Amino acid sequence: MPSRRAFLRGLSAIGTTGMLGIRPGRVEAEPPPETKRIRLIHRPSLCEAPNYVAEELLQAEGFTDIQYVKREEGPAVDALAAGDADISMIFGPPIILRIDTGDPLVFLSGVHIGCAEVVATERVRKFIDLKGKSVGITAPGNTSHVFLASIAAQVGIKPDTEINWVTAPLADWQRLLAEGKIDAVLVGPPIVQERRAKKSCHVVLNMLTDRPWSQYFCCMMVAHKSFVQRHPAATKRALRAILKASDLCALQPEKVARFLVDKGYVERSDYAVQAMREIVYGRWREYDAGDAVRFYALRLHEAKMIKSSPQKILTQGTDWRFVNELKKELKG
Repeated sequence: MPSRRAFLRGLSAIGTTGMLGIRPGRVEAEPPPETKRIRLIHRPSLCEAPNYVAEELLQAEGFTDIQYVKREEGPAVDALAAGDADISMIFGPPIILRIDTGDPLVFLSGVHIGCAEVVATERVRKFIDLKGKSVGITAPGNTSHVFLASIAAQVGIKPDTEINWVTAPLADWQRLLAEGKIDAVLVGPPIVQERRAKKSCHVVLNMLTDRPWSQYFCCMMVAHKSFVQRHPAATKRALRAILKASDLCALQPEKVARFLVDKGYVERSDYAVQAMREIVYGRWREYDAGDAVRFYALRLHEAKMIKSSPQKILTQGTDWRFVNELKKELKG
């Protein structure tokens, strides 16, 4: 995590006023953004807080038309792939499936490590026990399905034949667990914090603490390829804003949580504060985003969910030049 002094150095061109202690300013000595419009995804995912915290920082980077395109989990990726959004922070593994099928998406950087847990009924004591069991997902190919299938492949379960995938809305998962109709689900914040408060179910895998999952980025920055190709200066500026926002989440979790509640992104500040404190923000300089893409691509290839090799995914669907520049510019 960057020190407070280092973070403030990184924000020196921005100032100290505004809702989050940020005042729009100017970034000198580099080209202005080729477009004043930037479109990001707004979906109900607390761990993607840097997307929303970055609004004032994006203004400081020269964007005057900042739009948040509202989508649910699956349609969020659809919006990026269709060019209805330009760039956004989003859970990485499902993007690999889309790159495999030829969608014009590109990874730009990692943002944070670990945000979700796999919770289960008493029938399941460890993840390997899910062999032959029923697992809840929101839709085939969505975050819950892709991540759980990659874990299954890692521990030796064949996800296509040895797990019964039950598709159901997120709101139904607690009831289905209680009724024994599903044995496990993947949950993220603030459901993670709510589950703890209610002491419901138990954890069989925690992305924050359990290796190897705790060693790789889960949420990453993704953009539409045409936006990156046409607007390289804007891409770098947008990425810088969101990575600075990730640093802010790490250094001021209580303030960020209050911001999210005040803006209506989340309902309860206590759960939001817990999530902001637990999620590993501000470490984007330390971990290798390429390692994360390679790791998940290998797991998904083993699970027979993609045909492309990990190297092909890396070649076709990554562009690390901007984050490499920012690691030098915004040293921790």
